[in-house]
Amino acid sequence: MPDMKVMRTYDILDYVKRRRRCTVKELMRRFRASSATIHRDIAALCAQNAVERIRGGIVWNDAPAAKPGAADYQDRVITNRAAKEKIAGRAVGLVAEGDILFLDSSTTVLAFAIRLRQQNFDHLTILTNSVSIIQNFRKFPQHWVLIGLGGNYDPQLNSILGAAALEQLANFNVTKAFVSAFGVDDKTATTNHERQAELVRRVLAAADRRYLLVDRTKFGRKGLYRLSACGAFDAIVTA
Repeated sequence: MPDMKVMRTYDILDYVKRRRRCTVKELMRRFRASSATIHRDIAALCAQNAVERIRGGIVWNDAPAAKPGAADYQDRVITNRAAKEKIAGRAVGLVAEGDILFLDSSTTVLAFAIRLRQQNFDHLTILTNSVSIIQNFRKFPQHWVLIGLGGNYDPQLNSILGAAALEQLANFNVTKAFVSAFGVDDKTATTNHERQAELVRRVLAAADRRYLLVDRTKFGRKGLYRLSACGAFDAIVTA
């Protein structure tokens, strides 16, 4: 089942975005949570630069220039969330005991990672360039292994990219890669980010199996950079 704490945090984020400004007491009533719980959720959202504290509450962060791309990333986290959760539920069935998984930095794959940590695997290794997954790995089963790629931080994607990340990839085996895309047409999956495209192409070439996780809004549009031919994926998981 979904991680209720994470789902509540997403709900708070969506609520604050619509309301623009909320008090702690209002959030306690709306989400039927204690003051301590709401303050923990607020701290997590502030750490991601999604909201800002004010006296007695929080406001939506409308100043992405202070941290370029941060607000865009949070928008993507809550966009089409129901579809992303359905995709995540379907994708976990593709994972097997002992897998070495690559998880990209997309918000769709983040939803998959949140669902994945509820599964009862004895041994699983996760390789990722997602800062969100790395930050939250303490909530995953303690016996799982995390390998976070090092390199340059991209705030728009909340990910690690660049030459150092590509160099590290050459050292690892990947049994299954789970990635997303900006667009999918009849032939290809695409993105608008050159360095992300380079890293994902490298991962897909190395992985034993490749899975594309995309909601239906991604179909029929095309990004600037090619990730892979659609036929090269073992499955396209959508909702």
